[in-house]
Amino acid sequence: MTSQGYRAVFRVREFRFVFAAHVFSLLGGVVSHVALPVLVYTQTASPLMSAVTMGLGFMPQALGGALLAPVAERFPARPVLIGCDLICAASVAAMAVPGMPLAALLVLRALTAFVQPLFGGVRAAGLGDFLKGDAFVLGRSLIRISAQGAQIAGFAATGLLLLALPPRGALLLTVAGFLVSAALLRIGTVNRPPAARPAPVTAPGSAPDRTPGTASGTERGADGRAAGAPKRGSARRTRTGGTRALFADRRIRALLLLNWLPPAFVVVPEGLAAPYSAAIGAGPVGVGLLLAAMPVGGVAAELAVGALLRPKARERLVLPLAGSLLLPFLLFAWRPGLPLALAALLVAGTGVAYTLGLDRWFFDAVPEELRARAMTVMTAGLMSVQGLGMAAGGVAAEFMPPHWAIVAAGGLGTVCVLAAVGAVRAAGAVPAAPDAEGSARAADGSDCAPDDSARAADGSASAAEAGGPVHETPMADM
Repeated sequence: MTSQGYRAVFRVREFRFVFAAHVFSLLGGVVSHVALPVLVYTQTASPLMSAVTMGLGFMPQALGGALLAPVAERFPARPVLIGCDLICAASVAAMAVPGMPLAALLVLRALTAFVQPLFGGVRAAGLGDFLKGDAFVLGRSLIRISAQGAQIAGFAATGLLLLALPPRGALLLTVAGFLVSAALLRIGTVNRPPAARPAPVTAPGSAPDRTPGTASGTERGADGRAAGAPKRGSARRTRTGGTRALFADRRIRALLLLNWLPPAFVVVPEGLAAPYSAAIGAGPVGVGLLLAAMPVGGVAAELAVGALLRPKARERLVLPLAGSLLLPFLLFAWRPGLPLALAALLVAGTGVAYTLGLDRWFFDAVPEELRARAMTVMTAGLMSVQGLGMAAGGVAAEFMPPHWAIVAAGGLGTVCVLAAVGAVRAAGAVPAAPDAEGSARAADGSDCAPDDSARAADGSASAAEAGGPVHETPMADM
């Protein structure tokens, strides 16, 4: 798989449909992200209400992740994903109705954000059903790359679009994007049962199997995950505890922390792009370039690491890249001009490649029956901490120049991320001696393609792929 890189992922028919649906819903989301605040500002002439409208794209996601997480594991993925798209399409269509009151616009905006963690989490967990081995990591990478690409080009393109269309007309394009996404998911994906329905792995002290077809559940327990059963047993035995069970597992807690902390600090320069650009005399053009620098670095790094490095090499980069990700922000202590500032942000952006290996660890650490819930919680937390980080950076800039707020984010963030790195090591979430483990799996056939095919044939592939630390089938972001 690694030698073929991203091309092999696109050979999977179901992924092509999921990716195309993601692109259409993403384009719709980008258009509404710009058009709706413009519409609100046109109606109210209030910068505050325009900013609130923008913020409502993030703030409800934490609540949505907490309340909708059970849906992710109790219902099949395809109808959940299609339902989220249809909810978003209906909400945006209502926003486009002339004369819609401002309060209703804000409620509808919050509703679309509320379901985003569910959509992102279910899709992320569902990739493991049809992407085997390293394909899961690369599939997650492609989802992130497309999101960053939209950030680079989409906002500028939407700005030009609004020169030709009124905001309500642009919102109708958003509706079309969500509807096309729903149609693609309906046509091109398989309607699989939710992972929570099969019985949990039989283990001493665990509840007996109550689901027909227990043989497949037993087979999953005998797969590569068996070796890690003692570490994951607590979360597995308390499946009914839901989100509480996830946070009760020390490894999952540590990995969530490492997923959330770097993005919380890395967004600070984006939130301060306008005041920093004004401070160095770069103007509006500088704002656009500063906002694009980190996504450009992130796309380039993910493509390079995903295409050129083997899975073990990517996993070895996780902790070094995460720990050094925010260090380039310290260069802002010298209040650099635009070229040096862009270079620092570009280098910082390359650090997000740490997520490639981290995706693998997180997917393996979570029991299959909790995986959709875990991905939903992770997605909601990711969006929430970015909103909080941006707000915190803005508050800091009220008391110090923007460049010192960025420096503070780099210094404090590095300390916090290094603490998270230590927590990951202490929790035993880093696979030990991957070469030895890989040899052991090769000896018992768990890494062999014929075995994967056999499991797919008997319908238990997605569960079997949850095994061992390097046996793969797995993520940001809507």
